[in-house]
Parts: sequence; structure tokens; C-alpha cells
Amino acid sequence: MEYGIGDILRLIGSLGLFLFGMKVMSDALLKLAGNRMRTILSTMTSNRFLGITTGFLITSVIQSSSATTLMVVSFSNASLLTLTEAISVIMGANIGTTVTAWIIAILGFKVSMSSIALPLVGMGMLFTFSKRERLQNWGVFVVGFAVLFIGLQFLKDAMPNINENPAILDFLRPYTDIGFFSVLLFMILGTVLTILIQSSSATMALTLLMTAEGWIPFDLAAAMVLGENIGTTITANIAAIVANYQAKRTARAHLIFNIVGVIWMLILFYPFLYAISWLVQELGSPSPYLELAAIPIAISLFHTVFNITNTLLLVWFIKPMAWLVEKTVPEIIPPERAIDEPKYLNDDMLQYPETAIATLIRESKYLYKNAVYEIVAHALNIHRADIMSDLKARKVISKSMKDFKTDVRALYLSKVKNIYGEIIRYATRAQSELKLTRAQNNRIMEIKLANRRMVEIIRDVGELNRNVTRFLNSENKYIREEYNQFRKSVVRVLRVIYLFRTEEEKELYRKKLSSLKREAKENIKKGNLAIDKLIREELITTDMASSLVNDHDLVNDLIRKLIAVAELLYGARDPLFVNEGQDELKDVA
Repeated sequence: MEYGIGDILRLIGSLGLFLFGMKVMSDALLKLAGNRMRTILSTMTSNRFLGITTGFLITSVIQSSSATTLMVVSFSNASLLTLTEAISVIMGANIGTTVTAWIIAILGFKVSMSSIALPLVGMGMLFTFSKRERLQNWGVFVVGFAVLFIGLQFLKDAMPNINENPAILDFLRPYTDIGFFSVLLFMILGTVLTILIQSSSATMALTLLMTAEGWIPFDLAAAMVLGENIGTTITANIAAIVANYQAKRTARAHLIFNIVGVIWMLILFYPFLYAISWLVQELGSPSPYLELAAIPIAISLFHTVFNITNTLLLVWFIKPMAWLVEKTVPEIIPPERAIDEPKYLNDDMLQYPETAIATLIRESKYLYKNAVYEIVAHALNIHRADIMSDLKARKVISKSMKDFKTDVRALYLSKVKNIYGEIIRYATRAQSELKLTRAQNNRIMEIKLANRRMVEIIRDVGELNRNVTRFLNSENKYIREEYNQFRKSVVRVLRVIYLFRTEEEKELYRKKLSSLKREAKENIKKGNLAIDKLIREELITTDMASSLVNDHDLVNDLIRKLIAVAELLYGARDPLFVNEGQDELKDVA
């Protein structure tokens, strides 16, 4: 019986059905568990073993190492993961991907799924009609799971039978009998197949089927598995082409990790296989060298033991690996954008809620640090370097008694207005295009509120600037002292905010900000009493009094807004969300 073009097309179609089932199942699992998995990933610490566990769990749950790796690349791109954290997660993902091979080997070869696959499709479809989204996703998962095994059954049926097509062995024999070169050849075949199919799971299924049909022996199947480990890294490297240098480093680390593992495995290839054969026999199965039926389980065991061993060996070299990657992929400083253009907003970061939120926070922090902070300081005729110094606030004020001639309106138009608009547009897109949890939606609303507060701060300091400049060197010492006291209060707040966003002792400076916020509230009453005294004793003119009363409230309001922005953007907790109330957040959204 000849194996013709029609049979080849059946084989390709069967593979397509298998891949479709895998994709449907993986996508459904991402919807079911993706939010939780990404939250774990985005909040993990630098502990390498926690990273490995995280990578293993995510890949085991969503059944796609490529999806995990792409997630890691995106998170690295958004600076949610450091390079060492990303490497540890990828190590865990390599172990997690072996779960797929066990599912295929056990359910595809040890258990007949064909009799229950169609009933599973019917049951899954019933769930998809549910009004509850979670049940719909479970239904899609069940359908994808069943279709995967229907595709696997078709693949088994489409594979040419060696007894009926002996010419196939004649075709393969020249490539299976050349010793270690056969191992290298089939490793390359596994790499190429994985790159073409873009699924190591599909290549693993083909490998298991080829062994079950007697096409290739145990050692060459193991060689294909090694090739699949290299081929699976290509997906992340392709995704990183258009990403920043951090994502490129993550993808390169994945490639280096897998290649190093393959190299040492090739050196110990035959002893390692004999150890797997011994372990399989100890577990009660025949030797894969003697029985074709034993090869699928032996290959799955080889895949798992290899990836676990590789991780246990290389986990101690994460930092040297990171150093090597940093040397081979140098930091690329992006070209300087126009002053009124966003620096971090990127449509690629709208793929996940976590990366979108991280991008919004980075852009908002950049806006505060490079525009709002400068405008507030210069509007009050204060040097930023003095604020960041160890000089006492009184000294900072006394050495800054000249007019900076700051045009607050011009600075707002050139440095803030367009970026603020882009942040709001980006945040609104995230809310409308992404599936957000309530907490994620609230976080975006808080970011929008923080940006609105920054614009209000610029408006307030613009009004304050006129009188600060006017009374900066007034002959009336009382009005001069009052306005210098305003400046001193703002300097103290800006300095604590600077320390809050740059120092590690967050809680210490959070308490100081809370104290300054209470002080600003109390100052409204105390300040009014002091102003009343100046007016009664006719120490200032009526015109001065009018300006002083208005600016007194303005300064304290400005201080509260500055602290509110700092708490929202730099604090682990968000007190403003509680203090301002949900009604205002709804208005912002």
C-alpha cells in the first residue's frame, strides 16, 4: 500500500486539528486562570526558587510554555520582572511544559479517549450557552481538550503503518544508522519542526507517535525532544524582536539556558538514556530499548528528568547567566522623544492588564518627576537641587530670593498637556479593550485621578507664582515672611516626596507624608488666625491681606494634592482611594 498525497494531507489536517484543540484549550485556561497567574507573576520577589515554582505552575495550568514565555517577555518589557526573575520563571516553565507530554503519553496511548471525546464536545458546548462567563470558559476548555484528543486519534490513524509501508523505513534507515550523527540529525529535525509548527507540544505528539509506530528508536526520539527544547525558544525571540532590550535579554536568556542544557545532555546522552531505561523498568514497565509500547512513557520521563536536572544544575548560575546576557544584549537608550511626547506608552503593552497598568504608572511617574516637580519648584523660585540636598528648608528659601521668571502656562503647554491627554486616552483604551478585574479597573481610575491632580497642581502653583514673585523681595517684612513660609512648607513636602519615591524606607516617609497632610489641614485654622492678627494690627495692607488669605488656602490645598499624587503613584497602599471616595473616581473614569 503506497502512502500518497491524500494521506499526507490527512496527516497535516490531523496535526492542524490537534493544534486547534491545544490552542482552544490553552486560550480557555488563560481566561480562567490568566488573571491570577499574571498577578502572581507581577508580584513575585527575586527569590529564584519562587520564580521557578511560579513558572512551573503557570505553564502547568495554562498548558503552554510559549504563552508563559511570551507573558514573561511582555512583563520584562514593562519592567515588571527583572532579568534574574525572568530567567527563574523560564526555568520553571521548561519543567511545566513536560506536563503536556505526560497527558498525551498517558491519555493518548494508555487510555482510549476516542470513545468519550465526542460526548465531551457535546457537554462542553452545553456549558458555552451559559450566561456565566466562567462556565462558558470551562465549556470551551472541555471542547478544546476533546478536540485535542480527536486530533491525536486522527494523527495516529494518519500515520503510515510500517507493515503496510516498509519503504518508509528504507527511507529513514540511512539516517538512523550513523551513530551519534543520527542523534544530532534528529535533534535538528526536532528543532526545525518546532520552529515550523510553533508548538513544542505538537512536535512532542508527533515524536511519541513516530516511536509508537516504530519509525524511530528511543534514543533518536530523545534527540528530537532536545531539539524541541531549542525550537521552543524561537517564539520568545521572535516576539522580542520588536520589544525593548529588557525583553530581548529575557528571550536570549531562554535560548542560552536551553542550549546549555542540550550541550551537557549530548555529552552524557547515552549514560543518561540508560539511566532512564533503568528507572522505567524500576517503575514496572519494560525497557524502551526492547518494547515500542514503553517508549512514550520513557520519552515523557526523559523530558521531565532532563528539564528538572537542567534547572537544578543551572539555578545556581542565574546571576552569571544574567551577566552574560547583559553583555551580549547591551542596554539600548531609545532616541530622545520630543518634550511633549509620552516616553513609555506603547500599544504592545495593552496586551495584558498588568503591563498596561505598569506602563501607565511609569508614564505618570515620569510626568511628575520631569515636569510637575520642576514646574512647582521653579514657580516658587526654588532650585530642585536644593530640595534634594541636605540643606534645611529655611536655608533653601534664604538662598533662593530671585525671580526665576517662570512661565507656568508655557511649561504646561510644552511639557504636560499632550502627555496628560495621551495618558488619559491610553487608560481609557485599557478600560475598554482589556478584561479588567474590579481592582485593576480601580487602579486605572486612581492613576487617572493622580494625573488630574497633577494638572490641578500646575494650575494652583501658576496662581501662586504671581504673588510669590510679587512679594519675594517686598519691603514689607511681614508679607515677605508669610510667603517665604508658604515656600518653606512646599519645600518640606517636595523633599519628603523625593525621599519617599527614591529611598527604600517607604513606611517611614509614608508616615511623614501623613503627618504633613494633617499639618496642612491644621494650618488652615492656625494660618487664618495669624493673618487676622496681621490685619488687625495693620501690619499689612488690605491688598496684601486679600492675596495672603487666598494663597494661604491655595498652598495647603496644593500640599494635600502633592501628597495625594505621591501616595497614589509611589505608595504600596492607596490612601487617596479611601480618602477621596469612590464617587470621585467614578467621575474621573
